[in-house]
Amino acid sequence: MSNYRCQWAENPIFHDYHDTEWGVPVHDDKKQFEFLILESAQAGLSWSTILKKREGYKKAFANFDPVKVAKFTQKDVEKLLLNPEIIRNRLKVNAAINNAQRFLEIQKEFGSFDKYIWGFVGGKTIDNKIKSMSEIKATSKESDALSKDLIKRGFKFVGSTIIYAHMQAVGMVNDHEVKCYRH
Repeated sequence: MSNYRCQWAENPIFHDYHDTEWGVPVHDDKKQFEFLILESAQAGLSWSTILKKREGYKKAFANFDPVKVAKFTQKDVEKLLLNPEIIRNRLKVNAAINNAQRFLEIQKEFGSFDKYIWGFVGGKTIDNKIKSMSEIKATSKESDALSKDLIKRGFKFVGSTIIYAHMQAVGMVNDHEVKCYRH
């Protein structure tokens, strides 16, 4: 077995995330919600910044429980904006609460967020058979469609690039390089 790791994950800060999570199909709604919060928080920032703050997000956002986050008040927002363990951006904090509310609406409509989101890839992972990092796209027709639908449903910070990163993280898209041992 090769021990080659995708080029983007050469920095040790990414090793565990790459080796155990990135690209592994996620069918758990709570985990999907976690990645939605983290990907939205990343907008305009590096993923390493978000990974370093992941535990802080877990504590600040009720262990990524969408039911609890959906009930956050303006008082909670003000408290979060003082928390150095997360990205203290009012728009992103408000978006997380809004997105929790929209997330619950999708669960109610489809039975689970998982059923809804995986429908955009026909229920199975798209394997892009990446040979080098230069082949990795920032968006796809699927991320465009999913982003458009989420925005129509009232989600915030869910542009196609953010959604494509989400799809990579939760295994809807396999963008591991073919020579990577995780492919």
